[in-house]
Formats: sequence, C-alpha cells, structure tokens
Amino acid sequence: MGISEKPEGGIDYPRNFDEFETFFVDEAACREYVTKIRWPDGFICPQCGSDEKPWKTDRGYYYCQSCNRALSVMAGTMFERTKFPLKTWFLAIWFVTSQKNGANALGLQRVLGLGSYRTAWTWLQKLRRAMVRPGRDRLHGNVEVDESLVGGNSSGGKRGRGAENKELVVIAVEVHEPKGFGRIRMKRIDDASAESLSDFVSEAVERGATILTDSWRGYNDLEKRGYKHIKTNLSDSGDPAHVVMPGVHRVASLLKRWIMGTHQGAVSTKYLDYYLDEFTFRFNRRSSRSRGLLFYRLMQHAVAMQPISYQEIVENHEHKI
Repeated sequence: MGISEKPEGGIDYPRNFDEFETFFVDEAACREYVTKIRWPDGFICPQCGSDEKPWKTDRGYYYCQSCNRALSVMAGTMFERTKFPLKTWFLAIWFVTSQKNGANALGLQRVLGLGSYRTAWTWLQKLRRAMVRPGRDRLHGNVEVDESLVGGNSSGGKRGRGAENKELVVIAVEVHEPKGFGRIRMKRIDDASAESLSDFVSEAVERGATILTDSWRGYNDLEKRGYKHIKTNLSDSGDPAHVVMPGVHRVASLLKRWIMGTHQGAVSTKYLDYYLDEFTFRFNRRSSRSRGLLFYRLMQHAVAMQPISYQEIVENHEHKI
C-alpha cells in the first residue's frame, strides 16, 4: 500500500467503505497508513533531519539512528496524544468527506458512538482546521470579489455596508471563459474598508490577476497592490448584481444554503472562518468523482497539521486564510 505522487483509488486510498474496512483492519494498518502519507519518500527525522532508516517498534515508535530520539508516528500531527483508536479517527474523516454536504457534531457523535457531544464538536473543529493546506496556491486569472452578509449574531451595531446582526464575508471566485467558475476563497472581515478588502485580495489572489468588483470605494487600492482592476457600477449597468457578479452571488447563495441545511444555521461567529474553510474545501473539490480521494487529501493535511487541544480551540481562534 505505497503512496504515490498521483494517488490511485484502491491502491493509495479506499474507493468505498468495503475497501476502507480492508485497508484499515487494525491499528497497525492505520499507523502504517499515517507513516506512508507523512513520509511518502521515506522517514525523515523531524528532530535532526536525518533520512537514515530508523528502528521501528510494534507500537509505532521510530528511533532515529542519528540523534537516538524516539518518535511516535502520530507526534506533530492532528492525532498526537489522542485517546481514541486511529481507526475511529479515520472513520470520522471518511464520514465527513463522504457526505456531500458534510456533517454536524450531533451526526458525527451518533455515527461514531462517541460518548459526548463535545468530543464530536472538537473533532470537527480540528478537521476544519486541517482543510486548509499550508502554502496553498492563490487564485489567478479573472477573479470576482464581493462581500455578502451571513446570518448570525454579531457583537452588535452596524458595520461595513450597513450590516447589523450579520457577519460580513468577502468572497473571491475564479471566473473562467467562456463560462464556469474555478476555485474560491472566503474570509470574515470586520468591515468593508479598503484595508480589509485589499488585505484579503493580497492574501488570496496572485499579483497581476484581474479583479472584477462593483464600484465600492473599498476596492480602489487594488491597482496599487499590483492587480488589474475592472469595476462595474451596478446602478449604471442596468443589470442586477447576480448578473454582473454571477460567481460571487452563486457561491454566497450556496454557502447560506449549506449553513442552514447542514448546520441548521447554528454557526457561531467565533468559529465562522473555519466553517468557511470547510465550505471552500468542498467547493474547490466539487468535481472530484471519488469521495475516497477527498479522504486521502484530508489525511495529507491532517498529518501536516500541528496538534491543537480543545482548550486552545475555544481560547485561541485567530485565523489565517
């Protein structure tokens, strides 16, 4: 069960649940899968960088022959210090990725038979953080950018373009010619100022791309940031917003439907960015024919993600796109 650069279904990842059971018959098989995803080209000691073949124990520990340090295959991953079997984690990842619209904490708790709602909620929060790949490519080409109001309780008062008891979310969508949409990026912002909007575009879109916006003054600094900027005055165009900016309005509509459907609208402002990450992960892989490949991709992210505890999740929710 080797891991290749171009993963193949049935070899590098299970294509269905029957194959899932065959892949992960016991904890040893699960540890071996983590090992091969974490080090596809062979073990590299995270302590000293040595690629010398390590000693390996039956419990999944590796002993580096260069620095003589012991390392669990799960150390430095999302699974570090877990009290649950790896297979239970794998089942959670399979369930989340195999459901077209995702899962909520209550559903995950029921499927896995977890003892508490908090455990299921924490696992989903960790998985949402794993859905953002470090160093992922920025959007390019023609990119629509606009904001949308997402339901939820805010800290009160009016912000941005008149938001009240709503959260302001900025959305960027690649627009293909002659039709169709590519990848997306989204982020909750405090206001629709030039600083907030330009910072988002700089983080999400490659320099030199063409940014398509309405005439809101908050986008006036984009050319100074190295972008081509085409703006359309909606009142002068004679067309409704969903015609002038079809990509953003399509994504915003799907996002709101997803929040109301999968999560019954119960998305906390504090964690909204991570729900946006999950929606982005799913939307950007919407054309994938294999749910198993989504499982594989999320596993790749999970082994590259630093561990985070429940306490850290509730106390520290700083977010970067």
